[in-house]
Amino acid sequence: MDDYADFARAVYATGVLSDPWLWGEPRFRLQGVVISPELAARLAEAAEAVTYLHQALVEILLDAPDHLTSFYHLTPFQQMMWYASGGLWHGMARADLFLCTDGHIRCCELNSDTPSGQPEAVWLNRLRQAAHPGLDDPNAHFPTRFVAMLRESHAKRTEAPLTRVGIVYPTELTEDLCMITAFSQWLEAENIQVITGSPYNLRRTPTGVALLGEPVDLVLRHYKTDWWGERLPVWADAEGYPDDEPLTEPLLALLDADLQGQVTVVNPFGAVITQNKFSLAFFWEEMTRFPAEARDIIRRFIPETYRLVHMDTERLLDEREQWVLKSNYGCEGAETVCGAFVTPEIWEKTVELALPEHFVVQRFFEVQADAEGWLPNYGVFVLGGSAAGFFTRLSRASTEYNAITAPTFIGPGCL
Repeated sequence: MDDYADFARAVYATGVLSDPWLWGEPRFRLQGVVISPELAARLAEAAEAVTYLHQALVEILLDAPDHLTSFYHLTPFQQMMWYASGGLWHGMARADLFLCTDGHIRCCELNSDTPSGQPEAVWLNRLRQAAHPGLDDPNAHFPTRFVAMLRESHAKRTEAPLTRVGIVYPTELTEDLCMITAFSQWLEAENIQVITGSPYNLRRTPTGVALLGEPVDLVLRHYKTDWWGERLPVWADAEGYPDDEPLTEPLLALLDADLQGQVTVVNPFGAVITQNKFSLAFFWEEMTRFPAEARDIIRRFIPETYRLVHMDTERLLDEREQWVLKSNYGCEGAETVCGAFVTPEIWEKTVELALPEHFVVQRFFEVQADAEGWLPNYGVFVLGGSAAGFFTRLSRASTEYNAITAPTFIGPGCL
């Protein structure tokens, strides 16, 4: 399968992955990213440390809830999600890590709400393993560990077995179908029944919740927390969302069943805080609130991050190449603007239109390129606090745009 057309046919044959091309260009790279056991261990350590750091943040906020309004400015429905979660936020996450030119590892964020990339990480490695003999597949056991994480999350709530899972996702977005298919296959292979649907298909029942009329023990939530609540524009010239109202009925049904111990939610709704990039700013602006170990992790792995409301505009304009502007819940390129990769005019307009109460600025860092000039973004999956796999994206100029995905293997004598 060294011919991309042959590889594309194999991609379709998985029944999970699709769209081997994006905008007419290959979406995947046949040549694997090969990292040394030493680097793999460093990346795993970083991902687990950043996950611990977010747990430390949650514990601080549980003791000082006034920050929800004074620092985060959460909307009423976002506050409801946080309080109902009781501080629970983690089951599955993906830390986006970069090896920098100074040799340090930096984490630009922890995707703790609805992390993606799992099907590509698992099936790409399977498809390309034969072309990389003698190398280890770090994703080989991901499906088993994924199901184990769900079982353990459910066991913390009840002694009843996990027999039926409801996967709730935005059914109108076709790019999520491969993930839903993968999750379903992994669960059904363990004799766990799966029902899939959107939040609009959720209903409260006397004993819990039902999805499409079928009662479920656990809801695997692949619908973003900021989509469940009020949707607010982040740009001064934005027209607003046509569906800006909170999903009141399904959200209340799910939160109430969760509070009553009648259903398990993964990821829990506490991710409304950990996914919010204001948390990255909290690490730096409120560093003294953290224990010494956590402060060391902040300095070691988290780039300087501050709320835009506390950043001088003239400084941002003068130091354009040193900063990245990110919205608090945005995960797409349109809400992440890297000053080093845009013109001064575009940067000035971006800073002008960004609503300060929804943005942070993060210190730019230089990523170490590989031998072919690619910039690797090492996505390290974390399941129940432990590193569980790698999802590597490669780009030429900016880690946020035009990335392709490569299989990831571990072997000696490599990066």
